[in-house]
Amino acid sequence: MITSFWIWRAAIALAPLLPEAAARELGTKIGYLYSFVDRKRLGMAERHMGRVLGGGHDIRAAARAVFASYGRYWAELFWLRADRLDRVGQHLTLVGGEYLAAAQQAGRGMILAAPHLGNWEVGARALVERNIPVTVAAEALSDRRVSDWFTATRRMLGMDVLLVMEGSNFALALARRLKKGGAIALMSDRDLTRAGHHVRFFGEITTLPAGPALLAELTGAPILPAAVYFRPGGGHRVVVRSPLEEIRSGSRTERLQMVTQQLAGALEALVREAPTQWHLLQPNWPSDCSAL
Repeated sequence: MITSFWIWRAAIALAPLLPEAAARELGTKIGYLYSFVDRKRLGMAERHMGRVLGGGHDIRAAARAVFASYGRYWAELFWLRADRLDRVGQHLTLVGGEYLAAAQQAGRGMILAAPHLGNWEVGARALVERNIPVTVAAEALSDRRVSDWFTATRRMLGMDVLLVMEGSNFALALARRLKKGGAIALMSDRDLTRAGHHVRFFGEITTLPAGPALLAELTGAPILPAAVYFRPGGGHRVVVRSPLEEIRSGSRTERLQMVTQQLAGALEALVREAPTQWHLLQPNWPSDCSAL
């Protein structure tokens, strides 16, 4: 891990020295080339692209494009500095701002449920620039130095970072923040605990995190599916969709499951807009584990 960390540090030091376009292009090329090295993750990306695209597509090419897109993501983060945030905002467009405004006016906060698409980190700027406080839930990584770098980068982008700590009552901590207004951003296409709700996602049963539905149940805050897409040549497009339908019938468990299934459908639609920008290289369905 020490070797990997020093490669990480070198990228952080060198990327800002390049012009933005050059850093982005270099990251894209390195990501693409890395797809020839990491055959295990390439195979997983092929499985996921097969689910999204179906037959009639070059799945191998799509999987390599995922690696290239992921390389761009890292290059953009490594290149970013506090004095460059204005440039990020100038090349960021927002679709669905009316849903943010309606949720803000309602005063119950909002839950932004997003997949790992494009450069999801910079999407916070669309909210910060509209005076909407953003809290992001983040997992504590095994390497404290990397975790600290991510936390510092997210705070630079304007996010308040709440780390998921084992044994903590995380849902209540997020609920308290929602009740003060603002937004909670949750990456919702991977269930790291495998303890979420069973849903049909891209035609196959898996689990998705229980967090968005549970927070909505506890606070009354709307769930807004959202995504951040790369724009060709630079910049980003933030898309916010209409809030998920509130479910009032059935038991609490049934309501949470139905809301999570709604969310699965919304995430599918967001991913289908730019499948090769979906940076999912890990097992995400039970059948993936048997393919490792």
